[in-house]
Amino acid sequence: MDTEAQHTERDSSSPPLTGPEEESRSARSSGRFWPRAAALAAVCVAVVLLVSHFVAQPFLIPSGSMEPTLRVGDRVLVDKLAYRFGSVPHRGDVVVFDGTGSFVQEKPRENPVTGLLRGAAAAVGLAEPAGTDFVKRVIGVGGDSVVCCDAGGRIEVNGRAVDEPYVYAGDAPSRVPFDIVVPEGTLWVMGDHRDNSRDSRDHLGEPGGGVVPVDRVVGRVRWTVWPPGRWSALRPTDAFEDVGAGAVPVGGRPAGAVPPPDAVRAPRAVRAPRAVQASGGGQGRRDGAHG
Repeated sequence: MDTEAQHTERDSSSPPLTGPEEESRSARSSGRFWPRAAALAAVCVAVVLLVSHFVAQPFLIPSGSMEPTLRVGDRVLVDKLAYRFGSVPHRGDVVVFDGTGSFVQEKPRENPVTGLLRGAAAAVGLAEPAGTDFVKRVIGVGGDSVVCCDAGGRIEVNGRAVDEPYVYAGDAPSRVPFDIVVPEGTLWVMGDHRDNSRDSRDHLGEPGGGVVPVDRVVGRVRWTVWPPGRWSALRPTDAFEDVGAGAVPVGGRPAGAVPPPDAVRAPRAVRAPRAVQASGGGQGRRDGAHG
């Protein structure tokens, strides 16, 4: 007798589980699902945070100081490996940096718990970055002589006038005369929207002299990733390709020196209030990655 076949027949005709037995099985399945889902979510978050901390981090652009290159609401991806392994920022690079000691003299106070949550959200581009993070374009590197302006209204770097196609239409390269030599290991940075950017020019004469230490650079802006219609790689500029290496001239003016008497600021356009932290006063206006 084929008992195995009989058992199979009986099993196939057995009625489906109902009542308490079915509910018990569903409860066991649900009990296994949620811990696994939570563990998977935790792993994903950990991976994202690690990548954001060491490799590439999204930043939100809340101001127009880098227009037209970067616009309000853009989310950009910053390459944190760009200046590792011996590489340094070059003229024309758009960089995110920590402005503590140069653009901001002290970090804003923040509730520790709130700061932790905001930092985690900022690490994945869901919130504005720290109140000391800025985005600007590198105009001069260590040893460069940077002067505004020549007879044609252009900025000169190491005696060469620079045509800057990325400057916001209608803006002058600078309405603020200056003449500085960038100390070694630092950067002179400016926004592309020159009439709407607080940058190195605004911090001449302050502690730090307006220049940014290279070791404060977070990374180089590589891509615009949001909104979808703005997806693009940030193209390098050839504006500085004819500029030679800088050398501090004898009697040259160090960065941070008080501008000459005729270097009087021209009035700037009135700016709309910014819904971002440290928009003015001693902290400096927030300018894009703020900018």
